[in-house]
Amino acid sequence: MTGMTTADDYIWLRERHAPLMHAYCVTLVREIAPERLLQELGAVEDIRVTGVGALCEPSYDSWDKYGGDPLFVGVAAVGDWSLMVEHNGYLGVTGNLMLPISRGRTVVSHFRNVNAVDRFYWFEDGETRLRFEPLFAHTRTGSHADQLLTEMRESGFDLRKGDDRSHHLHTDAAFALAHRLTGVRLTPELFESLPFVCGAVPVP
Repeated sequence: MTGMTTADDYIWLRERHAPLMHAYCVTLVREIAPERLLQELGAVEDIRVTGVGALCEPSYDSWDKYGGDPLFVGVAAVGDWSLMVEHNGYLGVTGNLMLPISRGRTVVSHFRNVNAVDRFYWFEDGETRLRFEPLFAHTRTGSHADQLLTEMRESGFDLRKGDDRSHHLHTDAAFALAHRLTGVRLTPELFESLPFVCGAVPVP
């Protein structure tokens, strides 16, 4: 585990990237180049853009054209990792797509849609180590479901059961937990400057 960021460190996402936070999927895949990841996902490479904000318009243009299949994704290299960003997508939390990608690798992905349905996944070498809903983090599944309890609390998740648990910043906490798992800290500067290679991925 690396890094000590918390949910408070990612409030900037809602301020600077409101369209993304309205409905997003963010995925980190270790030791694979962006172009190779697109190939393994079965994508047709399309355009290249700079910055997360530039992914919004082509993403929704793709939705208007294809109705959600295929889904538009942007992938950029961040050190030894590939960062895949989806506006209004969910491929990163689709197990039958990402489990094969995770063989020999680590994949960490989280998602939220317009109805506040959310997911967090940690895939490792072809298995699901952790799966939970950030809004209901007290319920978890996976082969290592309880391994990250300390990291989850420190990230900002309320793991208590019952109606009195806090729902504050649970989406932001997902970004903090992903940082602790991967060592990749997402920053405003990174989101503005990353060069993305983009493509359309068929929905399995």
